[in-house]
Amino acid sequence: MNIKSKIRLTIYSLLIMSSLSCQEKKQSSDNNQKAISMNDDTIIPKVLKKQLREGSNKSIDEAGAELVKIPFDIEELEASAETAKKILLSNGFKELSDNEFSSKIKDIFGRVIDSNSGNPFLYVNYFDKCDRSFVTYSNNSVDYEGGYIDKQRRLFTDFYYLPEILDYQKEYPTLNEVEFTKITRKSSSQVDVEIPHWKEVANLKEQRKVNIQRIIARNMYLFNDNKTYIIWLVTHDKNFIKLLVKNFGYDKEPKFNEMLINEYIQPKDQYKIGELIFAKNCNKELEVRDGILQSLADIYQKSSNPKDLFGLMEFCSKLLETDEYNSYSEKEKIKMVAYLANTYDFLFKKNHRNQEGWDPRWNILGAYFEDDSKSKIKWSQLKEEMQKNNYYNLSNLKEVINYAEGFDSVGAPD
Repeated sequence: MNIKSKIRLTIYSLLIMSSLSCQEKKQSSDNNQKAISMNDDTIIPKVLKKQLREGSNKSIDEAGAELVKIPFDIEELEASAETAKKILLSNGFKELSDNEFSSKIKDIFGRVIDSNSGNPFLYVNYFDKCDRSFVTYSNNSVDYEGGYIDKQRRLFTDFYYLPEILDYQKEYPTLNEVEFTKITRKSSSQVDVEIPHWKEVANLKEQRKVNIQRIIARNMYLFNDNKTYIIWLVTHDKNFIKLLVKNFGYDKEPKFNEMLINEYIQPKDQYKIGELIFAKNCNKELEVRDGILQSLADIYQKSSNPKDLFGLMEFCSKLLETDEYNSYSEKEKIKMVAYLANTYDFLFKKNHRNQEGWDPRWNILGAYFEDDSKSKIKWSQLKEEMQKNNYYNLSNLKEVINYAEGFDSVGAPD
């Protein structure tokens, strides 16, 4: 064999070895990922020991003692999610199939689970429903606030450090000795700051109880349709429910809708209820939460108080006569007016003559038909657009348009 052949053979052998090495590394990486998600009995004590060694405070915001926020790693998120799963299963949670879970996630958060993605978690940003970045910092209600869709375990949870959801002193007593060691970290000004142990956190047991109940209530309601948790959620998890309805447009639960509506039907800025009913989706298109309108109509039926509905008419005036909502196109505004009138004007027509509190002039389309001088959209244009769109398939719209054309300066027709 000549020298050139030897060189070619050597290069060929090296390429084969390199290829095999790369495959081995890839397989090793895949196996490690599986180990994180599958060897659950090992991951919890391992992560717990790490968190006990690091102490409870992840940041301190005091003059001269500021600590840089520490991100958690995927192992910690896995341990947190696995603990959440054990909590749920011990409380009667019924696991969903992949298809059932994906459908629920789309319906609740508007997120699509990609079955081909290798990422085991999706991050849901409570501040920005359209943000798709992945965050590995615990919630502090200022910089970060969000939860995690666990595709493998088919559940939803915020991130918790294990002592926040696990009675670690009882379940892992052999690790208690870890908390006898003093913990210090360097501050931004290089000062040694002593970090409290988890056992020293005031009210940790009480907070743990709330966290556990939050995991149970959210998942049992959202994924098992268990209505018994509604009262707990509107009583103890108000902020999440507000975000769920207002930010993500989840309008399918009347009790949730009612909780938010009651904050808008007060006299001050009552018109802002329109911001609960209408929003832009992540494609910058109009989104209508007609479940809110239905809940508002139901509230009125119980109270018989027209003032509960006045925010709809006030919002319509702001929409058509000011620049406050110019993020919506002209066609979108007309569609919004249609939905408002389908609810408000129908109830006005039905009740204003036999119920106190109604002003005969306070009708969305009626007042608009009688005087559209303050709006850039004229009555003829508004009516034509509604007709062209088959009245948006709204059951009362054609009726209330005809009714509106009987209005005059005095008010409603006889």
